[in-house]
Amino acid sequence: MSDLWDDLENFARAPSSSTAAPGERGTIKAKANFNVSEDVAALRKAIEGIGTTEKTLIDILTHRSSSQKQAISKAYLETTNRILVNDLKGDTQGSLEDLLVALARPPAVNDAKWLIEAIKGAGTDNNILIEILASRTNKQIKELSAAYAEETKKTLIQKLKTEVSGDFGKAILLLAEGARDESTNVNADKAREDAKALYHAGEKKLGTDESKFIEILCKRSIPHLRQTILEYKNISGKTLQKSIEKEISGDLEELLVAIVKCVMSTPAYFAEKVYKSMKGAGTDETTLTRVMVSRGEIDMLDIRAEFKKLYQNSLFKEISSDVSGNYGDCLNVICGGED
Repeated sequence: MSDLWDDLENFARAPSSSTAAPGERGTIKAKANFNVSEDVAALRKAIEGIGTTEKTLIDILTHRSSSQKQAISKAYLETTNRILVNDLKGDTQGSLEDLLVALARPPAVNDAKWLIEAIKGAGTDNNILIEILASRTNKQIKELSAAYAEETKKTLIQKLKTEVSGDFGKAILLLAEGARDESTNVNADKAREDAKALYHAGEKKLGTDESKFIEILCKRSIPHLRQTILEYKNISGKTLQKSIEKEISGDLEELLVAIVKCVMSTPAYFAEKVYKSMKGAGTDETTLTRVMVSRGEIDMLDIRAEFKKLYQNSLFKEISSDVSGNYGDCLNVICGGED
């Protein structure tokens, strides 16, 4: 698996989803001739009738863009005086319920809810913090932070300060600020300097200067980091990921590796996540739901392509053989087809 991440030339030229227009590489798209009152009527009938017709819920929630679904939720509230998400919760259950509810909510609200879930109770689920904060753009982080504050009446940063500490905490807080450099110009000399600085902070040094890794990987622009990763390989003879895995451990290692993977190819990072959620005994349905919903409108087509490259099997087939019933059907509609 790490061979994929070693294949630097391949990713350095890979299209970056951050450059695609919104919705271009997603499978969940806006419906043409969208009629909000028709949708509300169909949803009401599916929910209020005897026994829920899940097929209708799945069909509508997977074939409307996020903004169309917000229009539906608003009209639903106006006509029924009820909240669509709450009705979906009352009417379905288990993984299907989680999936449909997530499809009905705005992306920023989903991210905020997943972070609330990750942080609440004893101990924090750092995997979810890492996945969301390493993969989202500044704009997405600003939006999820606003949604978080609305839900909890606290800022995400305030809350995180009480939850994470040490170098891992520093890195997470930097990412949560959503202040990564966004310039698209790459200065090869500066990238080489950063690559050298990373080499001297890790491989070349007794002990590791984690703060250097944190500063460069959490603040620099994505195009700059792509170039830095290539330069690093030239200087040290090994990949930056391999060096991080050797020099750093624990949650900080996981986080920095996730950032490096997202810099190289966010779709490949999520293809690997989806694969891991299904392989072995039992399926990690919460991760599967989170990834499929959060990427459905963004880069699912690219995730499918990477999945096929990595695992010689289509994501569609993998889902079909791993999950069944309405939950599996709904995931396959989000997946969007066979490759």
